[in-house]
Amino acid sequence: MSTTVFTGGTILIDPTHEGAPRTSDAIAFDGGTVVALGAEATALAETADATVIDLAGGTLAPAPGDGHAHPMLGGVEALGPAIRAAADKQGIIDAVAAWKAEHPEAEWIVGGSYDATFSEGGLFDARWLDEVTGDTPTILRAWDYHTAWVNSAALAAGGITADTPDPELGRIVRRADGSPLGTLQEAAANNFLADVVPAFPLEQRLEAIERATRAYAALGMTWVQDAWVEPGDLPVYLAAAEQGRLHTRINLAFRADPARWREQLAEFTSSRARVRSLGAERLSGETIKFFVDGVIESHTAALLAPYADLPSETGLPNWDAAELSAAATAFDAAGFQLHLHAIGDAANRSALDAIEAALAANPARQRDHVIAHVALLDPADVARFAELDVIANFEPYWAQCDAVMRDLTIPHLGHPREEWQYLIGSVSRSGATISFGSDWPVTTIDWRPAVSTAITRHSHEEPGADAWLPEERVDAATAYAAYTRGIARQALAADTRGTLAVGRTADAVWLAENPLEIAAEAIAELPVLGTWLAGERTFTP
Repeated sequence: MSTTVFTGGTILIDPTHEGAPRTSDAIAFDGGTVVALGAEATALAETADATVIDLAGGTLAPAPGDGHAHPMLGGVEALGPAIRAAADKQGIIDAVAAWKAEHPEAEWIVGGSYDATFSEGGLFDARWLDEVTGDTPTILRAWDYHTAWVNSAALAAGGITADTPDPELGRIVRRADGSPLGTLQEAAANNFLADVVPAFPLEQRLEAIERATRAYAALGMTWVQDAWVEPGDLPVYLAAAEQGRLHTRINLAFRADPARWREQLAEFTSSRARVRSLGAERLSGETIKFFVDGVIESHTAALLAPYADLPSETGLPNWDAAELSAAATAFDAAGFQLHLHAIGDAANRSALDAIEAALAANPARQRDHVIAHVALLDPADVARFAELDVIANFEPYWAQCDAVMRDLTIPHLGHPREEWQYLIGSVSRSGATISFGSDWPVTTIDWRPAVSTAITRHSHEEPGADAWLPEERVDAATAYAAYTRGIARQALAADTRGTLAVGRTADAVWLAENPLEIAAEAIAELPVLGTWLAGERTFTP
């Protein structure tokens, strides 16, 4: 590989080097590694085999990653009705009708993901879909991916009637007469998708993951945590890696099932070995995913005290506390990284307790365990992230008072818990490692508006808006470091990636301006002019 030298702009080596950004005016890559900075890099531009790139006043920065996403799910959304673009409930129905007209031969209609605020309480009726789908079974996933809306034909295909009991860890929402409404929550939705809905063919799924990783590369990103991997996903990823169809690195998090995690211990160890034996630089499988609870908006997040608007309900924890600790301890002992979805304050406490139990039971080693979302955190638990050296993975785009927050989340929580949400500033100031992610396709794949939101705590589209929980804002350097340094640690590569220091892997993004020096709202639309993964250019506009 020839030497590539970048000049004519700013090199953002490290956004938070010893408390301040470290920059240079030139950088050189060779063999997938940063080999020189400043004058030494400029001198290399004179060598015969050097390629020189003029940054045209822009900035070359460490490439960001995505600490929690679902690229397979995001990729396959394009295969179904375009319901995400709908502006209201009727827009969803119209999109389904249009797709059915274009695909009259389809045996199923499978789509994602709709806005749950379009119907009171996030509850949708099967009969609304029946009007345009007829006897074609139809399932649409909500934007939270914990809920699904099905039509009557799908209910019949799944054998769901008024006499069907709720599955363990799930809910079949019912009408007053006990008949199924058409909204399935948690395991009721996920089991239905796994057991009843036919999977997309392999080639379509390969196209989906390639499409998703190309989208990441176009945003300057070089690493993604797929935070929900089922057994059927592994062959797709192995094939994608073998065929050179991954345009970012992906780490797989295999989902632990509360009912059979003991058997899965051997299964996931075997799956990890299969990934490792492939020797593909862009694919790893080092992580175990735990869904500790659900989501606040459907009253399934696990809370320490009852919901403000449903005093009989404290949520739907997916794990018994003792079982969660036992599973965490066993997978930690097997050398896996733990990645725990925790939304409610009770779930976050249980996740911290489980990691603490694993640390106490197993020999000391470098661990990079992750609690993802950390949406509602009792202030008493803030310091525990640093004390246990747990990575707090936030989705910063959620840290704004949008329609979902205003209409669903805050009324469900009430005061003072509404102010315990996305405590990014508090956790960061405690000394814990923070990383950022998108949870795409739940929300935007784009890291740029998410960085803007972390800095301002409001939408970039409303620059004059008041900051929501302003004390939880972070500065631009901290926000960008969560996507770079924080991601490098989460990716088990803290010693090799995350900055552009000499000797580090040459993962970089060319931005039109320095994201640490422009208005926060402007970061949301900052042009990406190029992406390099280990020195290989993966995106050119």
